[in-house]
Amino acid sequence: MSVNLSEQRPRVAHPAVETVVPSPAPAFGRIRRLAVELAKFGVVGGSGVAVNFVAFNALLHGLKWAPMTATVLASIIAMGTNYLGFRFFAYHDRAPRTRQQIALFFVFSGLGVVMESALFYVGYHGLGMNGPFGSNLAKAQSIALASIFRFLVYRTWVFQHEANQGADAR
Repeated sequence: MSVNLSEQRPRVAHPAVETVVPSPAPAFGRIRRLAVELAKFGVVGGSGVAVNFVAFNALLHGLKWAPMTATVLASIIAMGTNYLGFRFFAYHDRAPRTRQQIALFFVFSGLGVVMESALFYVGYHGLGMNGPFGSNLAKAQSIALASIFRFLVYRTWVFQHEANQGADAR
């Protein structure tokens, strides 16, 4: 009996395993998308800031309302106009409107109003930034700092991409 050592074992056909490796998006593409998102956020936010300042100055300097009442009410008015701008312009390509999205928007916007009002209080009362120029400077600084918070939470939790929204629901 002879054994042929040069013989190879028969090859067994294995089912083809298709490995799909997603190609990472180029860094430029991600940066471009973020820049566009920031620009749209800026357009909506800028119009909200304009609404906020007009309402604030009309209430504080025109109608002579109390500074804290004027800043809170102006921020709430701006919050309503901002929701429409974010939903239908800045984040129109994101997941469709849901009750959860609306609730999250107003919860986080409410936190933004609290932050903005607290910062305004510190500037207006604590640092003596009162009078027409000082109050507007305190308002501007409080809006700027609260806007950083708003941008992060709106893009992360409120106006999610549909894929992220489905993953969070699981």
